[in-house]
Amino acid sequence: MICRKNYRACILKEKDLENALKQDKKIVEEAIKSKKCLTVAIYRHENMLFLYMEALDEELTPVELFPELSKLLASWPQREGMVAWAYMYPIFYHAIPESIDEWKRSEKKVRRGRIAYLKEDKLFSYVYHHKAIVDEGLLEGDRYQFIALHEDVLFSYFEEPKQFTHINSESKDSSKVIEEWIKADPESHFDHELSGEENFLFLPEIFSMGAEDI
Repeated sequence: MICRKNYRACILKEKDLENALKQDKKIVEEAIKSKKCLTVAIYRHENMLFLYMEALDEELTPVELFPELSKLLASWPQREGMVAWAYMYPIFYHAIPESIDEWKRSEKKVRRGRIAYLKEDKLFSYVYHHKAIVDEGLLEGDRYQFIALHEDVLFSYFEEPKQFTHINSESKDSSKVIEEWIKADPESHFDHELSGEENFLFLPEIFSMGAEDI
């Protein structure tokens, strides 16, 4: 079983960041070799970090993969207490991993991360329409795209070159739900002052490793 998860963190101590990532790289590599995970990537925006991980061990946590980096992060108040990595709730994707063989990459890809800020009064509208698109399963997009939400921030992960697919792949019908999303005026949902004109802002990658790299 492949569990895709996104997390958000806040850097508290900048000074030792590069060194911490170097130390944790060995741990992530060993986790991939021992088949605890497939892909791990981190992106940065200002003092925020966004982590994408494909775990084969459902109990695998960001702190296990990045013990040194986690020491440099601020704590977030969550239901289970104060944590270094805040869980982001998945709301949009084009494919559901069925098996490792089916999900593995046939070639090395560029891993991309980007964020968007939603307007507070449009947050639930965005979630509603995107859940409907996922439930219908007819909209094509990158197999590895995965969008998650924490507070008013969306984090989107995908890979290039894109491998187009959709959840309900046996159907050749076109999406009807996407028409309702277009009627809802997608542009009006984004805070363009924070996200930029393109809705989503691409982020620099500070860590990236996948099974195909080893």
